[in-house]
Amino acid sequence: MPLPKRSLQLLSLITLVSFAFGFAACNPGGTGSNTGAVSLTGAGATFPNPLYQKWLSEYGKLHPSIRIDYQSIGSGGGIKQIQAQTVDFGASDSPMKDEDLKGAPGEIVHIPTVLGAVVITYNLPALGQPLNFSPDVIADIFLGKITKWNDPRIAADNKGINLPTSEITVVHRSDGSGTSAVFTDYLSKVSAEWKDKVGTGTSPSWPMGIGGKGNEGVTGQVKNTPNTIGYVELAYAVQNKLPVAKVKNASGNFIEPSIDAVTAAAAASAATTPDDLRVSITNAQGAQAYPISSYTYLLIYKEQKDAAKGKALVDYVWWGIHDGENYAKELLYAPLPADIVKRAEVKINSITSGGKPLR
Repeated sequence: MPLPKRSLQLLSLITLVSFAFGFAACNPGGTGSNTGAVSLTGAGATFPNPLYQKWLSEYGKLHPSIRIDYQSIGSGGGIKQIQAQTVDFGASDSPMKDEDLKGAPGEIVHIPTVLGAVVITYNLPALGQPLNFSPDVIADIFLGKITKWNDPRIAADNKGINLPTSEITVVHRSDGSGTSAVFTDYLSKVSAEWKDKVGTGTSPSWPMGIGGKGNEGVTGQVKNTPNTIGYVELAYAVQNKLPVAKVKNASGNFIEPSIDAVTAAAAASAATTPDDLRVSITNAQGAQAYPISSYTYLLIYKEQKDAAKGKALVDYVWWGIHDGENYAKELLYAPLPADIVKRAEVKINSITSGGKPLR
């Protein structure tokens, strides 16, 4: 007995759906498959976070199957997490120290991504022009030796400016921070007392002041509290409409933090940049060099356990130091010099999985 027309249509539909599922099972790489999706996690420096979030947005549009999450937790946290292998990549403004590298379960390479400026910012609304600061004055403010805004040493650098008589409130990072490492590295170069009493590090023992977590936290403390002074990455100060000071450089010039001034610091330090690219460019020589400048780095294991994730990671980082540099200036970072890009390419090309190159 022939089947009714409606039953034939239903049978045909069931057959078609079954065929489609069978075809998909035999062709896992076909259209609509999620087999090629890769998820990566990173954590660390707050210094480059505005740029890294822009990178993730733009790269995600080009590669929707690659999901990358970056948590802005501070350079100290980024170093700890990459050492513990709880993230696929770490991030730090301060290069890892030799002892930290030796404590990791494998070789870690440093990939510089951009350069930025650590700026002196403050909350003195009555002033109509940026303040000037000499290196020894900055050190003594953060040491607690200069306590009032109208101190004669601050006034000497700012003739004609009516400074308030109020007490200075210092704001510093409360978390492990590459920005702190850059700032204290600078202070250790310009102040023997700072080098002896405090030194350089991501989590120094601050002589005084109140803490804020991340560049975001320090920015918030300064913005919301009159008579404060702190240090943050340039983008955070500009985005929050906070003033930034001019700082006297090694050539004796008061320099406003800018992309060109950071680039000048990198150029002046190019000859002394080692093969592993771990370098300090604070207090660089050069008439126009901004003295508290720094590279920021991604921290990646040279040997990747998972080839698919490793491939996705090196492709992303390669894109970052090439196409990603185009977004640097609009977010107030300085792109990598051409020579450093070439040297970073060598580091990326050295990353392997199972001993085989991933690019």
